[in-house]
Amino acid sequence: MNSFCLAPFIEGCGTGAGLIIAIGAQNAFVLKQGILKNHVFITALTCALIDAFLISVGVGGFGVILTSNALLLTIARWGGAAFLGYYGFRSFQSVFKSESLKLDLKPGRLSLKMSLGTALALSLLNPHVYLDTVILLGSIGAQFPKVERLFFALGAMLASFIWFFGLGYGAAYLGPLFQKPLAWKILDFCIGCIMWGIALSLLLWSQNCVCPS
Repeated sequence: MNSFCLAPFIEGCGTGAGLIIAIGAQNAFVLKQGILKNHVFITALTCALIDAFLISVGVGGFGVILTSNALLLTIARWGGAAFLGYYGFRSFQSVFKSESLKLDLKPGRLSLKMSLGTALALSLLNPHVYLDTVILLGSIGAQFPKVERLFFALGAMLASFIWFFGLGYGAAYLGPLFQKPLAWKILDFCIGCIMWGIALSLLLWSQNCVCPS
């Protein structure tokens, strides 16, 4: 049995958190459901499970394709670093904008069926979800030796579950806070630091195994 690989697990947590913690329709819906205390569990679970499935596809499938081709691996490494650099730049740019998460509470509470359908639509019909999980996380996970990819994926999945459930159940407290631009400025700054840190790690990547097998 392989030893627990802490380094890829932590990087998976950091990368996954940096990608999903951002202003967007999916997070806005989870936050709104939490504020209304409306089917919070099923909403958070749906978003987290879809993320977990797509992460497994990216790291387990697309990542294997990348590692079997040196050219694709190089393109993925530099392309991923470029995207993360741009993503981080956009996050830092948001620090200087007056932006907050606007919630429309007028429609009221949704039924269980509508809540599930909306969560599925916002997760599966959003191209950014595929970009973040299948392509970006898949390409980053492919940089690790085969035995370590599982731990990277588990870290990213854990970050997704913690975020969606934390956002949903903590929304009663976080809702008023994230209506204020300053809260998103601080969060965007932290995301920018994470993204640039991961981008740098890709550019300085070493092929050596970071944990024993």
